[in-house]
Amino acid sequence: MAGSGLWVVGLASLLALPGIFVSVSVEASRGDADPHYRTCVGECQNTGIIGGNIISHCQSRENDSISAGSSWYTQEALRVQWKQLNCMTDCRYYCMMRREEERRLGGLSPVQYHGKWPFKRVSVFQEPLSAALSALNLLMHFTGWLSFFLLVKYRLPLRPQTKKTYYEYTGLWHIYAILSMNAWIWSSVFHTRDIDLTEKLDYSSAVAVLGYSLILTLLRIFNVKEGATRVMFAAPILAFVTTHILYLNFYELDYGEVPFASPRVFLPCIQLHKQINS
Repeated sequence: MAGSGLWVVGLASLLALPGIFVSVSVEASRGDADPHYRTCVGECQNTGIIGGNIISHCQSRENDSISAGSSWYTQEALRVQWKQLNCMTDCRYYCMMRREEERRLGGLSPVQYHGKWPFKRVSVFQEPLSAALSALNLLMHFTGWLSFFLLVKYRLPLRPQTKKTYYEYTGLWHIYAILSMNAWIWSSVFHTRDIDLTEKLDYSSAVAVLGYSLILTLLRIFNVKEGATRVMFAAPILAFVTTHILYLNFYELDYGEVPFASPRVFLPCIQLHKQINS
C-alpha cells in the first residue's frame, strides 16, 4: 500500500459524496407536463377528491409540515414520514394512475412523471420493482466484494515487514465496494419511500460512486502507487465533489417540485442514475 495518502483519498471520498460534472438544463418529465395531469393534481389538492376517491390527507392542512418541498431538517422525523403519505404525494399518485389508464385506453405508451415511471404502490413500497432491483444490485456488489476480500486475505501473499498485500490497490477497491454498496442501500430505501431526505441520500451516494470511480480510473490508468501522487491526482476532483454535494443538499436538487414551465439545473450523472433505477 502507498501509506497515509491512500487513506486521505479514501476518507475524503467517503465524506464528500457528490458528483463532478458540468450542469445542464432539462425540462420537466413528459407526464407531469401534461395539462390533464396538472389540472387533476390542482383540483385534487383543492378538493381532496379524485373521481370517487377521497384523499384524506388533503382534508387537513397539517400535512403541509411534511411537504416534499420543504427542507429535510424542517420536516417531521423520518419514522413519521415513513408511515404516512401527504396530500401532494397522494394526489400525484392517483392522478398519475388515472392519466395512465386514459393513455392506455387511448393506445398510448406510459410516460415518466417527475422523473419516474408510473409504478403501482404495494403497501409501503412506492416503487416495489425498482426497490427490489436495487436490493439485487446490492447483493451482487456485496458478493463481489466478499469474493475479493477472501481472495486478498487467503490467497495473495503479504509483505513480510508490513503484513500488507503486494497488490497496491487493495484498499482503493475496498473503498469502492463500500461506496457502491452504500449507494444501492439508499437506492432501495429511496424507491421504497420517496421523501426529501431519502432522495438526497440516494442521489448523493450515487454521484459519489461516479466521482470516486473517476479517481480510481485515473490512478489505475496512470499506475499511480505513491501516496503523495495519489493525493495530487484526487485533490482537484475532490474539490469539485465537495462543492457539488453542498450544492445538492443545501441549494437545489428538488427536481420533483419543479414548476411545470420552468427548466431546472440537473446533472448528466443524476439523469443516468434515474434511467438505470427506472
